[in-house]
Amino acid sequence: MDIFRALKSYYWQDKGFLWGSVVGLAIATALGLVYPLLLRTLIDDMIIPSEYSGVLGLSLAAVGIIFVKAGFQYVHGFSGGRLGNRLAYRLRNGCYEKLQQLSFSYYDTARTGDLMSRLTADIEGIRNFIGFGFAQLLNTAFLLLFGFTMMFFIDWKLTLMILAIIPVLGFVAIRFEQNIHPVFRSIRSAVGRLTVRVQENITGVRTVKSFAREPFEINKFVKENTDYRDNHLQLAGVWAKYFPMIEFIANLSVAALLLVGGWRVIDNTLTLGDLVALTGMLGLIVAPLWTLGFQINNYTQSKASGERLLELLNQPIAVKNNSKALVLDNNEVKGHIRYEDVSFRYTNRDDLPSALLGFNLNAPAGSVIGFLGGTGSGKSTAVGLLLRTYDVGEGSLTLDGIDVRHIELASLRSQTAIVFQESFLFSTTIKENISYGFPNATSEEIEEAARLAQAEGFIRELPLGYDTIVGERGMGLSGGQKQRIAIARALLSKPKILILDDATSALDMETEHEIQMAIRQVMAGRTVFMIAHRISTLRRADEIVVLERGHTIQRGTHDKLVRQPGLYRETYRIQYADRPEELDAQVDASTKASERRVTG
Repeated sequence: MDIFRALKSYYWQDKGFLWGSVVGLAIATALGLVYPLLLRTLIDDMIIPSEYSGVLGLSLAAVGIIFVKAGFQYVHGFSGGRLGNRLAYRLRNGCYEKLQQLSFSYYDTARTGDLMSRLTADIEGIRNFIGFGFAQLLNTAFLLLFGFTMMFFIDWKLTLMILAIIPVLGFVAIRFEQNIHPVFRSIRSAVGRLTVRVQENITGVRTVKSFAREPFEINKFVKENTDYRDNHLQLAGVWAKYFPMIEFIANLSVAALLLVGGWRVIDNTLTLGDLVALTGMLGLIVAPLWTLGFQINNYTQSKASGERLLELLNQPIAVKNNSKALVLDNNEVKGHIRYEDVSFRYTNRDDLPSALLGFNLNAPAGSVIGFLGGTGSGKSTAVGLLLRTYDVGEGSLTLDGIDVRHIELASLRSQTAIVFQESFLFSTTIKENISYGFPNATSEEIEEAARLAQAEGFIRELPLGYDTIVGERGMGLSGGQKQRIAIARALLSKPKILILDDATSALDMETEHEIQMAIRQVMAGRTVFMIAHRISTLRRADEIVVLERGHTIQRGTHDKLVRQPGLYRETYRIQYADRPEELDAQVDASTKASERRVTG
């Protein structure tokens, strides 16, 4: 029960419903045990002696018990339903809040389909057990206690004989739980993998179809589905082994009672009414024992679900606020960024290379800093550390002289806006997508941001304009259109620090130039970090940092770097290979400008 104790905070505040469910079912069960006693009275005191005057009263008593029992069953159902639904509501909220709090490092390995499975199927398993399954298990214990107590007072010898069989049944039930729990854990994992496969395929359906890889994807799904099927076959095998055994032992007790009890009735050492009452009570006791396997099955399934939920809820948060985190005053933030000997690696293993090593950068407020480098060079890592997607491993990173690790996360990120290379749009209106980071923005402010991002033209051409609902992940819009909406979203918040992570890669050169001019106008006095592969994007930066495998190999202005042998100049030559005259003119102009500065 450690799993359910760990989840106690999600249901114990509704313990009134829990006990209402348990007590309601227990009383209803106890009232059900009165029927065999009424039968005994009917047989021994009325039918055998032919005294029928009390039959009507006995029948009315039975009807009264039926109504009272139905009332307590209603209490059980109502309380159990409320308890289970409130538990599921809190658990779902708790899991979702945890997902919002978890750091980027968790999502590096997390799978969307598996997380969806936890928030749906696993929570449903817990809801069913806490709401009803727990009461059913307790009810079985109550039924055994009440039933055998009443049977003991009718005939203790026969009761002891029946009780001798119960430990065997308990042993089989325990063995059943031990064998079925690992199977349910495997099933829950298989469900997660199956959901992941479906989610990935639907999300990437355009890529699948464009490469005609439908058979490959089908085979991958069949593999996961086969694993899911095999786990269920293993589950069926456990059921097939233990359920008949449990039912056989339970029915064996009834057969023993009929054999010995019938002999004693013939021998006149037991009345017929007593035998009928004992048989009826034993039948009421055996009925839940027959379903004990299903109850254990429900319990084990919910326990496996609880383990997966606790794994999520107990997941450590890698990046979080410290106890003395500062809240920045928006009016006082300047945007001066300084990296001092910053090093970072994505794992704690010393045998793996650092993503960033000994990185230094001084970006005064209002400066424009460009980053150039190949894949894995450390560009995105450098700006990610500023946003505290990860915490600095060594060295320090400050904003206006304050270490970013000492600033409240929400306060730090409210000063920044980032546009990624792959823009994400929500399945809502274009207006709400643009105003996502600034929900109180007016229509005029939203439209102004769209104009600056060169997005207003295509938005006005859409059937509903700004009220047009985009498809999932921006389906229905081109890559450039999604990018422009994302840029408008960033510009609307008017941040002190703007990060463009290859944000204009999906745009044509003309649109990129227009957006850059607009950004330069809006971001005057604000700090801009630009990650790009196009020289045209970086050439007007105040400083350009060239990275390779986490090391800074070049830095300076465009004019300076284009004259130096190295990666920047090589990239420049490649991109302008079809315009050699422009390339030579640029190099000559940079050289002459340098000579003038020296002689001056």
